[in-house]
Amino acid sequence: MRILYGVQGTGNGHLSRARVMAKAFATHQVQVDYLFSGRAAAQYFDMAAFGEYQVRDGLSFTTRKGKVDIAATAVNNSLWRLWRDIRQLDLSDYDLVLNDFEPVTAWAARRQGVNCISISHQAALRYPVPKVGNSWFNDWLLENFAPADLALGCHWHHFGYPILPPFVEVDSHEKLHAEQILVYLPFEAAGDIAELLTPFSDYQFQVYHASAAPPQLAGHIHWHGFNREGFKRDMGRCSGVIGNAGFELASEAMTLGKKLLVKPLQGQFEQLSNVAALALLAAADHMNTLDQQALKRWLKANNPQPIHYPDVGDMLVRWLLAGDWRDPQSLCQALWQQVVLPDSWRSKRDNRALGQAIVGPAR
Repeated sequence: MRILYGVQGTGNGHLSRARVMAKAFATHQVQVDYLFSGRAAAQYFDMAAFGEYQVRDGLSFTTRKGKVDIAATAVNNSLWRLWRDIRQLDLSDYDLVLNDFEPVTAWAARRQGVNCISISHQAALRYPVPKVGNSWFNDWLLENFAPADLALGCHWHHFGYPILPPFVEVDSHEKLHAEQILVYLPFEAAGDIAELLTPFSDYQFQVYHASAAPPQLAGHIHWHGFNREGFKRDMGRCSGVIGNAGFELASEAMTLGKKLLVKPLQGQFEQLSNVAALALLAAADHMNTLDQQALKRWLKANNPQPIHYPDVGDMLVRWLLAGDWRDPQSLCQALWQQVVLPDSWRSKRDNRALGQAIVGPAR
């Protein structure tokens, strides 16, 4: 089987999931080519796992000071270039297109009649899971941005539907330091982040951001350009994580038992919905703005119980190779039966009732 794997490059969550899948494909010696879209080619980093990958413009959104800038998003995307890339992509050598919310490969597969399976967090939002700011346009976008013959969503909880657990690969061997806090707020202005953290000198904040450090940065704020190895090291040793409400970062924090404070990207339906799910599960605190009072309360909170999610990538590759793609429910059920949910999640009556719909009583 030869697979083309299309990955949305906006943000790093899709790339993290693709790295998990790349490792699983390599283990099973599956021939996979990778295509990324959504950011400039020079902005990708730590891409050795993907070999000689391809890059297209695709579609993305533009942000300004923690909000989606609709006007700039419209200006910076070209539907003509997207259509050109879709028409020019030749899929004749592939048996399957695997897709993580990437429009070029998805629409090329639709045009050329090639099987396309989506694995993404966005696909989970097609079910009635917790959502905020939903509209007919968001529903249309989830169905049509990157269409697929089969859409496999992933989420922190199945909510009673055939949804996969998160794709998580973390290093938990670092010694935990109670005063260390990891900060990853890529959509916020650097100066605003520094202002948020400056009063809390009893803590050491490890900040990862694409912008240069603001001038006269306080000594307890340590500023880093994005480095995957350094990020993983600081994730392992920190006691808590402050981030935007992206799916993969929260998944890694939950797996390691790190307390989590999220600030959603305003105007971004997925992140607002993630906050709703985290609130329902009591899995994180949130703030709608960079709020020092919210941060002060959160810093005093205890760490949660780690969640040991299974190796989703390996089981998914085995399932793909078996070829019976009509029955995703058995795959989802087998994966969730390996998950022990935290006590705080199991105590929620609605989640327990939903859990019985797919995997029996919550463990």
